[in-house]
Amino acid sequence: MEDKLTKKDIGFRVTELRKRKGLSQEDLAKSVQISRSSLTQIELGNRGVDVLELQKLSIHLGFSLDEFLSADFELNPDFAFEDAPSLEKKERISIPKFHAEKFKNVLLYMLERCAGKPNVGETVLYKLLYFSDFNYYELYEEHLTGAKYRKLPYGPVPQKLDSLIQQMIEKEQLQRVKTVYRGYAQTRYLPLIKANLKELKASETEVIDRVIEQMSDWSAASISQYSHKDLPWLATKEGEVINYELAFYREAPFSVRNYGEEKEEQ
Repeated sequence: MEDKLTKKDIGFRVTELRKRKGLSQEDLAKSVQISRSSLTQIELGNRGVDVLELQKLSIHLGFSLDEFLSADFELNPDFAFEDAPSLEKKERISIPKFHAEKFKNVLLYMLERCAGKPNVGETVLYKLLYFSDFNYYELYEEHLTGAKYRKLPYGPVPQKLDSLIQQMIEKEQLQRVKTVYRGYAQTRYLPLIKANLKELKASETEVIDRVIEQMSDWSAASISQYSHKDLPWLATKEGEVINYELAFYREAPFSVRNYGEEKEEQ
C-alpha cells in the first residue's frame, strides 16, 4: 500500500472523503472502531493504516480499494455518494455563523470576570476570546460565538470586533480606556452593564471560566507566544481566517478534549 502512497497522501484522501460524506471524525472513528486520536493521526499523515482498517474505511466512506490506492486517484467535484443530498447540510456546521448578541455577552462576561486585572488589554482580551471559541468548538463541535479569527502578526484577531465595540460604546455598554502598562501603551475596555447570563449556556460559561482561570493573569507577550504554538494558528497562512476544524488536530497542552485514547499496536 505505502509503496504507492505516502501516509500524507492517504491521510489527505481519508480527510477529504470523510468531509464529503458529511461525517465528523468521531462518527467515522466509531464506525471503523478506532480511537478519535488514531483517526486524527491518520488524517495528519502521522500513522499508517492496516489492511483491515482500510477495508472498514472503504465501506463507510464509499470508495473501492483499487481506486483509492491508485496513484492517479482524484478527488474532484463530480465524486458523489448515494446520500449526496444531505452532504451540504451536514458540512455547514464547520462554517461559523457570527452571533453578535452572543459575542457581546461573552465579551461582557469576560470583562466582568477580569475586572481589575491591569494586564487585560486588547491583546490579552483577543486571545481569551480566541481560546474560548476554539476550545468550545473542540469540546462540543458547535460554535460559541461564531466569530472568525484572522492570523495576524501578534496573534489571532476576531473580525468585526471594532465595529461591534464601537456600537457598544455608543450605547454606553462599554467604555474604552487608554492606559500605560509596564511602559507600554494599552487599550482596555470596562463593562458598563452586566452580561445577560440567560444568553449563555452553562457549558459556555464553563469553557470561558477555564480559559480565564488559565490565562487571564498572563502578560500580552506570554499569551501571544502561547497562541502562536496552537496548531490552528500554525496551520494557517498569514492573513487568512483560521479554520475551526483545525482544533481537532491539537495535541497537549492545547487540546481540551479527552478523546478516549487507546493503546494501539502499530
